[in-house]
Amino acid sequence: MKVLVSSCIMGKNCKYNGKNNLNTKVIEFLKDKEVIEICPELLANMPIPRLSAELVNGVVMDIQGNNVDKDYRHAAQLALEKIKELEIDLVILQSRSPTCGVNHIYDGSFTGKLVDGQGLFAQALIKAGYKVLDSEDFK
Repeated sequence: MKVLVSSCIMGKNCKYNGKNNLNTKVIEFLKDKEVIEICPELLANMPIPRLSAELVNGVVMDIQGNNVDKDYRHAAQLALEKIKELEIDLVILQSRSPTCGVNHIYDGSFTGKLVDGQGLFAQALIKAGYKVLDSEDFK
């Protein structure tokens, strides 16, 4: 089984704050599988650390109010291009991210409030027919 996984879940320090989202439950699940790590923001050469960003009415904005939607959409597109020739059986993405959130994302108020929704890369993968799970599905 070939599984595409958010790099931050695997322990790579690529989050906006320079940290990771190491998830030992996901890593345990992946033990006997072929793993392909991906971070759309890294593919797009976005800086680490960078300002926190959330989807605000469908547009990615950073915490200072700057419209960074084009950068995040470009990142999602680069990630899709990178995997298009691969036969991926399953995708596991990091929760809450404006790029990779699968079940919930932050509401755009930068207060930590969650709403139902998907990040840009997650939306594109689901639309393309991939089976996508949220890292929090592995509790």
